[in-house]
Amino acid sequence: MRQPHELRFLSFETGVQLHADGSCLIRMGNTHVLCSASLEDKVPGWMKGKGKGWITAEYGMLPRSTNTRTDREAAKGKQQGRTVEIQRLIGRSLRQAVDLVALGERQLTLDCDVVNADGGTRCAAITGAWVALAIALRKAGLETALVRQVAAISAGILEMDEWTGRQGLILDLEYEEDHRAQVDTNLVAARPTVGGSLEIVEFQSTGEGRSFKREEGVALMDLGLQGCEELMAAQRRVIG
Repeated sequence: MRQPHELRFLSFETGVQLHADGSCLIRMGNTHVLCSASLEDKVPGWMKGKGKGWITAEYGMLPRSTNTRTDREAAKGKQQGRTVEIQRLIGRSLRQAVDLVALGERQLTLDCDVVNADGGTRCAAITGAWVALAIALRKAGLETALVRQVAAISAGILEMDEWTGRQGLILDLEYEEDHRAQVDTNLVAARPTVGGSLEIVEFQSTGEGRSFKREEGVALMDLGLQGCEELMAAQRRVIG
């Protein structure tokens, strides 16, 4: 059984999609997300002539990624608010990784499809999408545009719970832990690829069952940064 401060089983499988410029299937426990990067020699109309590129993201959950079938949002004709929120989070997180001027007038689209959902899908999507992005830039000879590593992790505070048997601060929450957490956190971190200190891109911490103290918030932040350190070490091993 993993300890409260440990990541779930983690793996990256690259080259999963043969036609993508970069692809990666990330597995964090039973959460599996397929991430692909597509590089195009164009930018959105509102960016033309500005001499820099753009990074955007799309996110979706496959119909049987959860214990009951979820209809495809395309069939409903619109995206849910949660989907739009996560897409924006992935996009702005990964824009921290790239020098958009060095990218030139090109657009990188990151597609993140949840194959299995067991908590932390948005964090897995960000972490896996960075690997796909790095592979795509290397393939295109644009490695100098990659200026930061980016990874994300969840954490939370659980009271003693008969179902999970967990208590206290927990890193990398699976669904049942996340569902029962009194305090829920997502943290996105970045580090310069040339080395340097870990920096926070986003820190979202919410009192789900109760409010929390300042020292608890700091402890969650520290735990999340520790988790991102481990994720980044794994990312570096994958892309060499």
